Amino acid sequence: MAGRAQDAVAAYGERVATRHLVTEGMQILDRNWRCRHGEIDIVAREADSLVFCEVKTRRGARYGTPAAAVVAAKARRLRRLAAQWLAANHEHAREVRFDVIGVLPRRSGAAAIEHVRGAF
Repeated sequence: MAGRAQDAVAAYGERVATRHLVTEGMQILDRNWRCRHGEIDIVAREADSLVFCEVKTRRGARYGTPAAAVVAAKARRLRRLAAQWLAANHEHAREVRFDVIGVLPRRSGAAAIEHVRGAF
């Protein structure tokens, strides 16, 4: 049952992050893109940049901010996945950027969002 609760929290965070990016003027190109090596949460375009987003959602900040959970190994993995996404799609950009979006739900009101642009 804990797995389902975690999946629901993650799905909520990705919906919040997607709305945030659209509000910021980004165009969503892909969500939950998967290949045999892993998954990219969100791929977006902002002007001449392709933005690969890792979304981290936590129910509390007891163990640090959600964005702090993206460690070096996860960053390396996302870079490899981005190269695979670029090879599989016909999108071109002057710049490729990696962002982290941390989502911290609140008991009432909108979730707290931490958007780290160019995180790695």
